[in-house]
Amino acid sequence: MAETLEERKKRHHQEDLQRLRGFRPIDDTFMRCLFRNNVPLAEMVLRIITGKKDLQLVSCETQADLKRVTGAKSILLDAYGTDSMGKKYDIEVQRADIGADPHRARYHSSMMDIENLDAGEDFSSLPDTYVIFITENDYFGENQPLYPVQNIITTTGKPFNDGTHIIYVNGEYRGDSDVGKLMHDFNCTQANDMIFPLMAEKTRYLKENPKGVGSMCKAMEELRVESYAEGKAEGVEIGKMEQAKKTALRLSRKGNSVEEIADLLGYDVDTVSSWIAPKAC
Repeated sequence: MAETLEERKKRHHQEDLQRLRGFRPIDDTFMRCLFRNNVPLAEMVLRIITGKKDLQLVSCETQADLKRVTGAKSILLDAYGTDSMGKKYDIEVQRADIGADPHRARYHSSMMDIENLDAGEDFSSLPDTYVIFITENDYFGENQPLYPVQNIITTTGKPFNDGTHIIYVNGEYRGDSDVGKLMHDFNCTQANDMIFPLMAEKTRYLKENPKGVGSMCKAMEELRVESYAEGKAEGVEIGKMEQAKKTALRLSRKGNSVEEIADLLGYDVDTVSSWIAPKAC
């Protein structure tokens, strides 16, 4: 007997509740809800990662859509903040190594530049930008808590001072430093296991408070509806391998992460990664 619409909704709701229990701050969907309009939490995270103890964040938005160039690939930023000095910060969580490719970090940096320079403005007015990739794995494999990337003049070794900064954060790091403690929290599923109160408080709200749980379920449902609509627009019925591949590619082009696509389509991260960026023979 075919499943009714009401039965499907109930099933999806139960599946979402199950997914919510397993969510961690390093998961895209949960991270975006954690940081949404949460300046104190974003400020704390940025102070730890940048080492700027006096950093004052004035705004933080999630899923910021950057695309000013016609025909260019748009990106959705997980968390996009501005400090009191006008500096811009893009915080991304990357569970799969494919999402942490240095070329992607470069693209995020360039799109932030385009977003922050209007016609007629002098190039020197560009604000300093920070692209921060928090990776579940130690992407560079050197067992360092942080991998700061900065342009230098290779013949002298002196900084280029163009105002661009890229920082990779090793999500596997568990040292006694604040970075190690922060990465511990980013990998926790339970608020009671977290070290930083700001992280634990919002996690507890989203997982235990009825309003918080409702907002998380709404976010997951919206992503599911968007995914289905993308597939249906071209006659794609999600669930079959070839059809799922097409939908995965479409969602990737829109800026959805590998992890989100895998969750929505019901495939593992490695499989979805192979669809989006197949390995050369």
